[in-house]
Amino acid sequence: MINVMWKKYKLSDIGAIVGGATPSTTVEKYYGGDIPWLTPKDLSSFNDRYITRGERNITEDGLKSCSTQLLPKGSVLFSSRAPIGYVAIANNPIATNQGFKSIIPNKDTNSLFLYYLLKYNKEIIESMGSGTTFKEVSGATMKNIEVLLPPLAEQERIAGILGALDDKIELNNRINRNLEEQVTALFRRWFVDFEFPDAEGNPYCTSGGEMINSPLGEIPKGWTVGKFTEIIEIQGGGTPNTSNSEFWNGNIPFFTPKDAKDKCFVLSTEKQITNKGLNKCNSKLYTKGTVFITARGTVGKVAIAGCDMAMNQSCYALIGKNNIEQYFVYHITKETVILLKGKASGAVFDAITTRDFDSEHIVIPSKNIIAKFNNSVKSLMGLILVNSIENNTLAELRDSFLPKLMNNEIKYKI
Repeated sequence: MINVMWKKYKLSDIGAIVGGATPSTTVEKYYGGDIPWLTPKDLSSFNDRYITRGERNITEDGLKSCSTQLLPKGSVLFSSRAPIGYVAIANNPIATNQGFKSIIPNKDTNSLFLYYLLKYNKEIIESMGSGTTFKEVSGATMKNIEVLLPPLAEQERIAGILGALDDKIELNNRINRNLEEQVTALFRRWFVDFEFPDAEGNPYCTSGGEMINSPLGEIPKGWTVGKFTEIIEIQGGGTPNTSNSEFWNGNIPFFTPKDAKDKCFVLSTEKQITNKGLNKCNSKLYTKGTVFITARGTVGKVAIAGCDMAMNQSCYALIGKNNIEQYFVYHITKETVILLKGKASGAVFDAITTRDFDSEHIVIPSKNIIAKFNNSVKSLMGLILVNSIENNTLAELRDSFLPKLMNNEIKYKI
């Protein structure tokens, strides 16, 4: 057996703690350059470890205009407010706004190990935040946080174990993104370009398929224009009393906007409720395959339930009427989500209501074409689900290893 000496360090001992800043948003020349510039929002739905860029870039003038600085590749980015605890590794030189306290690791600190170390210590760091409007971890607090750290060789071993699991998860994510792009491209070819297969199997439009006039332009003969709600039923959710412990920490996944991660299927949720909790709220148990859309706060994220789950009141469940298949519901919702988001309103936060859905008009295909589409994509969507299930298992394994490895509880032989 090997006994490795772990020592206590302050974060400032293992790397340089660096904040960020925002160039003036009123100066046009500060934005649109070649320098990646991140905000915590860029990590809100980011699922990988290494990040290349965010929504916006800044220019050299923008970089020089404020106290942000260009962090080198390998820097570990840690969001220090709104919210605390998003973590990623810079895949190239990157600047950030003031919502980060990033760490440039020294030569005796492995970047990937530091990434996992910060994820392990997230709740401790978050508890040290202060502020009235929202909690924030100051630079001074971040520098003085104490952590246990083994020698570099042991860091690399631990990072290798956890990293191998995340390598497979990220590979599956890339495969799933490619598969979903294929399905989306097929959907648009059939239902936007109207190149679905005709009776002879040829593309409808280019083969001279008959078109008719409609309020939304020319559409294939036999198709109609109607309200979104003519073919899709909208159902709501609810939240059990949060102060009643009998309603929580059960085995029923409870979907909220926080669980919408820009992935096709959702299999696990941040919170779970009990059967008692389900019976004491306005949500029902939605079956596997139900399409969810986030409707308040974070608006317009669309996902498919990968298992039976309940849902809170900030989301809607979308279910095809008259046996219209859910893969079509999922993709038609994604196509119209930009219009739905444009209708978002609210004094406190953006929101969409059932009235917004009811006012949305879409092209409604013939049922046989919808059924053919569903059959055409079933195998691809099935592969996405299989990969998602495997990722869920791998993530659970990684998360069970993380505290044991960070507490030096797993011994090994050489």
